[in-house]
Amino acid sequence: MAYVNQANRVKQPSLSQLRAFAAVAEHLHFRDAAAAIGMSQPALSGAVSALEVALGVQLIERTTRKVLLSPAGERLAVRSRAVLEALGELMEEAEAVRAPFTGILRLGVIPTVAPYLLPAVLRLVHERYPDLDLQVHEEQTSSLLEGLAAGRLDLLLLAVPLGVPGVTELPLFDEDFVLVMEKEHHLAGRTGLPRETLRDLPLLLLDEGHCLRDQALDICREAGRTQGAPVTTTAAGLSTLVQLVAGGLGVTLLPRTAVTVETGRDESLSTGYFADPAPSRRVALAVRTGSARQEEFEELAAALRGAMGALPVRVHEEG
Repeated sequence: MAYVNQANRVKQPSLSQLRAFAAVAEHLHFRDAAAAIGMSQPALSGAVSALEVALGVQLIERTTRKVLLSPAGERLAVRSRAVLEALGELMEEAEAVRAPFTGILRLGVIPTVAPYLLPAVLRLVHERYPDLDLQVHEEQTSSLLEGLAAGRLDLLLLAVPLGVPGVTELPLFDEDFVLVMEKEHHLAGRTGLPRETLRDLPLLLLDEGHCLRDQALDICREAGRTQGAPVTTTAAGLSTLVQLVAGGLGVTLLPRTAVTVETGRDESLSTGYFADPAPSRRVALAVRTGSARQEEFEELAAALRGAMGALPVRVHEEG
């Protein structure tokens, strides 16, 4: 029988300690790390200190102004992330094995999709998957992708293509963009507008970070809009953007699913529709490639396509 010296045995670190250290290693700031994992700052600091004692090495160099990883901390941060990722995969696998469409589903949605599609999504989940605990997180695309990669989110609903390795897109539908303007505008109510119409209009866009802003700029470039044409960037959301249009500051582009919600409350607004093929965007679900729940998510995508029939979109055909 082998003899183990209990005094020399390294104490096993806890998962909470590993999570705390991984968060500090990522943010290099105790307050930001604590907020990221929902832990108080004293508890976070205590967990990291306890991990250092358990492992017998100094992981962090603390100064009055900043936090740095020690050489040992640099190496062990990689190991800690790998352990936490493996644990997340284990939990995901176990949840998928138990039964599809049960337990928690953390869905991330971009702001330019959430208000217009969530009613259909929530109704579908309530009626068809009553045992599914759907938790919705509204964030911009970059944050959603980070959350998906880190395991904080399970599934995304957003505009594609993403072109991100390790992410599988499940297309739902395509929808056209519509020009929104004041009723007195010379283009109000017109159809068959050529894209070149956008070349010299005072176009209002969303702030940096919104994928809809990037899509709108791509459409403008395709239309031959020059870099010097006026573009005002003052709105953080579509509702504010439409209010600016109603105030006479310019025109904007809205996806068709947003038009009724955002313009129906103001009689001073009008729309214009582009000639075919109109500028458009594709909306899809996005999952981690190889996810244990991918078949479940593919079934959900098919169900969502069937629920989109009442919306002004072109539903993507499966296959």
